[in-house]
Amino acid sequence: MLPAERKRRIVELVTRQDGCSVAELATELDFSKATIRRDLQELEDEGRIERSHGGAVPASSVRQERSYGQREVDRLDAKQSIGARAADLLRDAQIVSFDAGTTTMAVAQALPGDVGVEAVTNMPDLATTLMEKGIDVTVTGGSLRPRTRALVGPTAEEFLEDHYVDLLFVGINSLDAAAGLTTPNEAEAAVKSRFVDQAARIVLVADSSKFDEQSFVTVAAIDDIDTLVTDEAPVGELAAALDDAGVTVLEAQP
Repeated sequence: MLPAERKRRIVELVTRQDGCSVAELATELDFSKATIRRDLQELEDEGRIERSHGGAVPASSVRQERSYGQREVDRLDAKQSIGARAADLLRDAQIVSFDAGTTTMAVAQALPGDVGVEAVTNMPDLATTLMEKGIDVTVTGGSLRPRTRALVGPTAEEFLEDHYVDLLFVGINSLDAAAGLTTPNEAEAAVKSRFVDQAARIVLVADSSKFDEQSFVTVAAIDDIDTLVTDEAPVGELAAALDDAGVTVLEAQP
């Protein structure tokens, strides 16, 4: 097992089990405790886990910005189900934008190879996925944030000001009845908001772990959304707010 794969498995195990000891990881992965400790230190430096006494726990607070690598393995099955359900919403000849994120990436990965759309994104990795499916894709430009693999800044925002699309797939860190769609980083929030402004129809793709939480910066209000695709339908105040705003909630099948 290569080091990158081993570290990916560590993040997956720590996230799934809500914490693991060094001994548990060493046994599960069949590597020495010394190797595991070195991996944990590197993963903490990258923001993908947090060290604890004798092991590691997930860096899971929605008020903190987790790295793309950590989010990539978190609730992977749910994201894949959401991606497959959301991909069904595309129609031929549409121009579709994809906000940067792990769940929007799941939508891109679920698209059939013969879909007749054009795409815009601020995520180079996602652009590559679309290109490999034969989809014409335009990248916004901007400054690349290694932590989230998103292009942000004035160049990205100015590009989006002049481009309009039929459909937007947007991801988010937190969704709350009062605060709406929120995210930890101001630069990312600005680009996400511009995506929302320029789309005729907005599809939010978010798993249920994002519900009833607030992050730092507001991206959009609940009534900006047309459709929410998720793994588990919201309840309580959030469900009521979505209903009042006329948002269609689609529950993906596992």
